[in-house]
Amino acid sequence: MSKPEFYGAGFPYRKIKDLSGKLIVLEGTDGVGRSTQVGLLRKWLEDEGFAVTDTGLRRSPLCNEGLESAKNGHTFSPLTMSLFYATDFADRLENQIIPALKAGFIVLSDRYFYSIIARNVVRGADPLRERHIYGFALKPDIVIYLKTDVPTLVSRMVQGRGFNFWESGMDIRCADNLYDSFCAYQKALLEEFDRMAVEYNFTIVNASKTTNEVFNDLKRKIRPLLVKEGTG
Repeated sequence: MSKPEFYGAGFPYRKIKDLSGKLIVLEGTDGVGRSTQVGLLRKWLEDEGFAVTDTGLRRSPLCNEGLESAKNGHTFSPLTMSLFYATDFADRLENQIIPALKAGFIVLSDRYFYSIIARNVVRGADPLRERHIYGFALKPDIVIYLKTDVPTLVSRMVQGRGFNFWESGMDIRCADNLYDSFCAYQKALLEEFDRMAVEYNFTIVNASKTTNEVFNDLKRKIRPLLVKEGTG
């Protein structure tokens, strides 16, 4: 078992002692392949005999429907949306992630609060204030940053689901069309992720490779953590 560490005070009203599970976070910008890799990792870990659960942004029962409605309506200010996402994160952390870790599960998180900070800062939020907000956040056992460049993201979007309003930063009008706005917005996000990679000691994996190559790189990064901590 390991004693949990937080980025700040944690949950002041809830003392959390030992957590026997592992929190593995995959970070990266839109279209980088996080969800695909979480699915592959879950199957691999389950095949290895581990109990696994996964989570991601907007999966809180408390906030899911409200966040979807807010995004569809385009009516909330960036500050209101940022606080909405913080509420979603806090609810998932307290009621999903921590209980699973206490039960010994490996928790795979498709993004964590780092993505929320990056999005908010690009929209004009104060970086220091954003970090203070998430002082209740549990420190993961590992944060893997799937890193690529804008041309690769563009190629994947064109061949995949296409560009959408939010992933293109159209709410802050990075440009007057989806393509150019996507490029400008994702470039700004990547700059924020690169800064946080140093600050939060992200483990970087080259996400420009094929899906299978990235998956193998992820397994190499994760397996020593499991062995070192005596869970695999």
